Amino acid sequence: MPTKPVRCRARVAAVRALTADILEADLAMLDPPALEFEAGQWVSVPLGPTLVRAYTIASAPRSAAVITLCADVAPAGPGSRWFRALTAGAEVEFKGPLGGFVLRRDETRRPLFVAEEIGIVPIRSILTDIDAAGFARPATLVYWARDAGGLVYDAELRALARRRPGFAYHPVVAPVAGEERGPAGLVDRLVTGVEGLVAYVAGGAGTIARVREVLMAKGLERKAVRWEKFW
Repeated sequence: MPTKPVRCRARVAAVRALTADILEADLAMLDPPALEFEAGQWVSVPLGPTLVRAYTIASAPRSAAVITLCADVAPAGPGSRWFRALTAGAEVEFKGPLGGFVLRRDETRRPLFVAEEIGIVPIRSILTDIDAAGFARPATLVYWARDAGGLVYDAELRALARRRPGFAYHPVVAPVAGEERGPAGLVDRLVTGVEGLVAYVAGGAGTIARVREVLMAKGLERKAVRWEKFW
């Protein structure tokens, strides 16, 4: 049963730059002492009386006492400035967990994950959770970015693919011939049948629409394509 969102306080334990524009922040929970959440969910941070920003949890639920948020701060808006200003020892407030982009425990279909750049964050959380549970089902990930620097969890995912034979990892950097549509082109070539398939797509609205169109053209039901829009 999904956990109801609650107001939380946490202390910043560490901040890391994965690239110049993609940051991670470890938050040690204060109240409550641990955050119960499902892999793929996010938290809402108040930045003013009417301004909030959503940040996806990159860590897995098993590390509930310390959660990791990951964000692309390139947009340079209020949320980006807030995230860049985080320093170890600072206290932050947020509400969570929120969101339904989660892999159900009773799901029996094989998952196809499609991530566009920062859209990898909820999928990384889900894959970390699956790995800890023993990878009971085959899974595929298509991870697309405009350049190699955008594949921020590439080394970790390559290691996961080596360790778990049931996990197929397909990183793609543009421009690559045939990938003008982003990850949809590779999805079109990889997916030869949709029976027993469920898709999880995270990234921009255009990518979500194109991947959904490709999969539905192959016979996948629209409701079997779950998505999380980042822009």
